[in-house]
Amino acid sequence: MKKILYFYIFKEITVPFVLGFSVFTFVLLMGKLLQLAEMVVAKGMPFSDILRLVAYMLPSFCVVTIPMSFLLAVLLAFGRLSSDSEITAMKACKISLYGLLPPVAAFGLIAFAISMFVTIYALPWGNSSFKIFLYDVIKARISLNIKEKVFNDNFPGMVLYVDKYDQKRHFISDILIYDDRKPNEPSTIFAKSGAIATDADKKEIRLSLRDGSIHRNPGKINYHLVEFANYDLSINMSQASPGVKTDEQDMSFSELRQNINNPSTDAKSRTDLLLELHKRLAFPFACFIFVVIGIPLGMQNQRSGKAAGFSMSICVIIFNYILFSMGKTLGQKGLLYPAIAMWLPNLTLLAIGFYLFKKTAEERKIPILEIRPAVAALARRIALKHSRPS
Repeated sequence: MKKILYFYIFKEITVPFVLGFSVFTFVLLMGKLLQLAEMVVAKGMPFSDILRLVAYMLPSFCVVTIPMSFLLAVLLAFGRLSSDSEITAMKACKISLYGLLPPVAAFGLIAFAISMFVTIYALPWGNSSFKIFLYDVIKARISLNIKEKVFNDNFPGMVLYVDKYDQKRHFISDILIYDDRKPNEPSTIFAKSGAIATDADKKEIRLSLRDGSIHRNPGKINYHLVEFANYDLSINMSQASPGVKTDEQDMSFSELRQNINNPSTDAKSRTDLLLELHKRLAFPFACFIFVVIGIPLGMQNQRSGKAAGFSMSICVIIFNYILFSMGKTLGQKGLLYPAIAMWLPNLTLLAIGFYLFKKTAEERKIPILEIRPAVAALARRIALKHSRPS
């Protein structure tokens, strides 16, 4: 009997989880598609390379979308079971709310395991592979991107103009460069000739310029002029990557621990590394928290349909994100130890979840959740009163 019930609840969660994961991932991906589409149009990148870049970005999305989808699935599943009086029928068969936990916890365990795999292995692999592949693509197409007698804006924060370009030897002549990488101190560079080279280790493109001058206008008041015989200008191509993460997010767990235990690591970097390490553990653990917080919230939305379940999941995720942002800020400023800063949001939500679950299991009203129905009822009474003829 219980096996059939558990399988039924497990199946009830699966469908909205898959749909929610698809929708949330697509929404997050849409924010990057415009940047990727620009790369197709402006840089001539083939569609197959774009798909490969999208595949490298997916792990960073999955870290967020898996817990979000699981919470949404629990809310919708138990909202539907409650609205159809199936929860009431289960209670009539002497199955308490605690007896419904095993299938939800099992699904949460699967979501947790997938999230842990993503954060430990897939996320650093995806971030580093994204940078490497994008650099290789730009390096392979650098001769196609630079056009003679045209202002080329393919480099991050720079505009390049060359009168002549030898694609075989990568020699350029009669050069004008506008460098806006420092907005407060933009510079204009003129040079008679130069060459373009790449540094695979540092992921940089270098412009070796000869016989030129650098014009700077810092603060819009002063004017600086520097003349040179030889000048090397380095361009970090990782800046051209949409959605590229910071260095600690490219590291594996072993690399994070190695750098944390390295005596040469400064205090600020060690704090950032510790925050990243505990964040990767805390994010997947949210799946277990959503087990105890999703069931009671889902049952409270029994009359509001799927729209209420979706809005409730968004509210919980936003609240969770605010807590994590506050914790990270406090950790970076040294007001909280990194481990406490990253785990305190989970502990806060876990305490709220236990409170909601206990109240719902005892069939007692939850004061904060009674506010919305009371306001809605008051609004209906006022509308009805004004609609009556005087």
